Amino acid sequence: MISYEDFKKVEIKIGKIISAEKILDTDKLLLLKVDFAEESPRQIISGIAIHFSDPLSLVGIKCAFATNLEPRTIRGYESQGMILAVGGGDSPFSILKTNDDVKEGSSVK
Repeated sequence: MISYEDFKKVEIKIGKIISAEKILDTDKLLLLKVDFAEESPRQIISGIAIHFSDPLSLVGIKCAFATNLEPRTIRGYESQGMILAVGGGDSPFSILKTNDDVKEGSSVK
């Protein structure tokens, strides 16, 4: 269990995926460019490739991301956040999408 105060530290924002491509020589990793209505898009590395036969199907989708994690280097690429999803393995998988009218950069409360 974590305290409510600890939970409040997690920044969850809506981002629009503007590009998605498979990282070469990996089975699971995608390189996402995501618009959070900031000065420039963020690069996010995510292990969701096995759930999307065509990464381009993610372009234009607005979904939830943890945006205040420390940057992390994965296979030589810096990741500046984490996409939020449910399922995987034997359970159905889904990214946490929003309606199109939700603005990029909106905070999840």
